Amino acid sequence: MNQKNFKIGLFAIGLEAYWPQFDGLRKRLETNLNVVEAKLMAMHPDVINLGLVDNTDKAFDAGTRFRQECVDLIFIYVATYALSATVLPVVQQTRVPVIILNIVPEAAIDYETFNRIGERSKMTAEWLAYCSPCPVPELINVFKRTKIQFYQITGILYDDACWAAAGEWIEAGLVARTMAFNRMGCLGHYYSGMLDIYADLTLQYAYFGGHIELLEVDELAELRSSVSESEISKKLNDFQLHFDIEQDCNKDDLRISAQTSVALDKLVDKYQLGSMAYYYKGTGNLHNEETISSIILGNSLLTARNIPVAGEYEIKNVQAMKILDSFGAGGSFTEYYAIDYIADVLLMGHDGPGHIGISEGKTKVRPLKIYHGKVGRGLSVEMSVKIGSVTLLSVVEIPGGKLMLLLAEAESVPGPILQIGNTNSRYKFHIGVKAFIESWNSYGPAHHCAVGIGHIGSKIKKLGNLLNIDVVQIC
Repeated sequence: MNQKNFKIGLFAIGLEAYWPQFDGLRKRLETNLNVVEAKLMAMHPDVINLGLVDNTDKAFDAGTRFRQECVDLIFIYVATYALSATVLPVVQQTRVPVIILNIVPEAAIDYETFNRIGERSKMTAEWLAYCSPCPVPELINVFKRTKIQFYQITGILYDDACWAAAGEWIEAGLVARTMAFNRMGCLGHYYSGMLDIYADLTLQYAYFGGHIELLEVDELAELRSSVSESEISKKLNDFQLHFDIEQDCNKDDLRISAQTSVALDKLVDKYQLGSMAYYYKGTGNLHNEETISSIILGNSLLTARNIPVAGEYEIKNVQAMKILDSFGAGGSFTEYYAIDYIADVLLMGHDGPGHIGISEGKTKVRPLKIYHGKVGRGLSVEMSVKIGSVTLLSVVEIPGGKLMLLLAEAESVPGPILQIGNTNSRYKFHIGVKAFIESWNSYGPAHHCAVGIGHIGSKIKKLGNLLNIDVVQIC
C-alpha cells in the first residue's frame, strides 16, 4: 500500500526569456524532459511531471500542485540556465527532499560542428542546450540558505550510472515511506538487565515515524485458544513446505508451534503489524509459557513474509531488520557468536526466529531441551545466510538523544558452523575480523544487529540522508 502511494514530483527548469530568442530550444529541452520522465517511470510509475517551469507564476502553481498531490520526492531536471527565483517557490511550498539532475544531453559538445554553425544565435542556442551545470551552484547556494534538503546527480542523459543513482534515491524514498507507515508490535517486555537494548520509543517515532503498539502475551495466548483444528492442519502443511523438519522433532511440539503460528497471524492482522519485537520471561503461567516457548517457527514465517520479528524485545534492531527487508535484502536477527582467527571470519547468529527467505538451503527445525538463558524448551530453527555478499546494519542510540545507522558490507562464506539449533553464519570482512570488531564496537551499538543479503551500503546512506540520520560505514 505504501509503495503504491509513493509519488515522485518532476519538473524541468529554464529561462522564459530564451524561448523567443532561440527558436526550437524549448522544444528540444522538453524532449529531453520526456526522456527523464520515461527513465523515472521505468523505476516507479507514479511520476507527477509538471513540465518546464520557467517563471515565478508557474513556480508557485507547481509548488501548490505538488503539495496537493502529496509528492514524497522531487526531481529537478536542470535543462538549461534558470533563475533560482523560479525554482525556490516549488520546493519551498512542498518541503520534501529534492534531487537535482545536473544532466547534459551528450558527453561533450561536438566542437567542430558547433563552430561551423556560424550564426551566433544558433550557436548560443546549441550551447544553452548543454548549459545544465551553469545554474546548479546558484540553486545550491539558495537551497542551503533557505534550508532546503537537496542532493545532486551529475552526468549524462543516457548514462546508466545516473539512472542507477536515481533508482537508489527512489528505493530509499520508498523505504522511508514504508518506515513512516510501519506498525511495530512490542510483545512482552525487555530481557531484564540487557541494558544496551533499552530504547527511547519516542526517539524512534522522531526519526522513523510509524506507530508502536504495546502488546500483551496474554492476548496472544487467548488467540491460541480460538485456533481451529483445520487451521492447525493447514499451518503444519506450511511448516512442511518451508522447513526441513528433523526426524527427532516431536509431533506434539509441531502441533503446538502451528497453533501459536496461527495465533500470531491473527495478532498481526488485528493490529496490522509490519514488524514485531518480543520477549517474555514467564512467571509460572503455563498457558503463557507454552505460547512464548512455541513462537519461533511462526515468527520465522512472519519474518519471511516481510514482517520481521526480533527476539529479546530488541526494538532498535527490528527497525534495522525492517529497513533491510524493505530494500529487498531480507533482514535476520544476529549477534557475535565466536571468532575463527585461523580462517579470519566472524561467526554470527542468534537463537529464536530467522529469515528463512535468505537461508542457504532449507531452514532446519530442531528440538531443543532448553532455550539457553530463557524459559522453556521446544522447537528452534537452524540456518545460515546465503553464501555471497551481505550487509550488517544497526540502529544505534547515541548520546544527545540521537540515532545513528551503523553498517558494514561483508561476505557470507562457506565453512563449518555450530549446529546448535540457532541461526549461524561465517562472515569475512575485507579489513579483517579483528579490525572490523574493534571499529564496529567503537561506535557503541547494541550487541545485536541485522543482516541482509547483497551490498546495499549506498542505498542505506541515501535513506539516512532522507531521514536526517547520520550513517557510518565500517567497511
